[in-house]
Amino acid sequence: MKSMRTVIYPGSFDPITYGHLDVVQRAARMFEKVIVAVADNDSKQPLFTLAERQQLVTAAVRKWRNVETDRFGGLLIKYARQRRATAIIRGLRAVSDFEFEFQLALLNRRMDDRVETIFMMPKDTYTFLSSRIVKEICRLGGDVSAFVPEAVHEALLRKFRSRKAPGSR
Repeated sequence: MKSMRTVIYPGSFDPITYGHLDVVQRAARMFEKVIVAVADNDSKQPLFTLAERQQLVTAAVRKWRNVETDRFGGLLIKYARQRRATAIIRGLRAVSDFEFEFQLALLNRRMDDRVETIFMMPKDTYTFLSSRIVKEICRLGGDVSAFVPEAVHEALLRKFRSRKAPGSR
């Protein structure tokens, strides 16, 4: 029996943006199964908890029947093997992303050459978009509704309202 072609799309997704979702949508057309894997990364200090990030991702990808979400920690290549993935998708917004992502892809290939890394760029309308920029715009009172799904926008507003100091505007 032939195994199902599964791809892992890993990331912190803090929060998930329309740029991420553009990559998910295109991956869903290329693979039988897409796992959007929310990373538990100790070196980052996310705005949203791991559970909150997975919940937001799950809501955002619900419309694609062959897309699921999961969480993982540790080595990505080990997780990919556990999930029987044939490939890992990495998003590239700019040339500056490439060098680091290329090094990771080569290391992953060295650890397990059966799992390919595929680089995908979002649509040009999303190349400027990053979770960090979305959080900063929202924190400063800007409208990010064009960059993230409604549930993410509402979650961002709740987070930043709750973080404001008493008596501040």
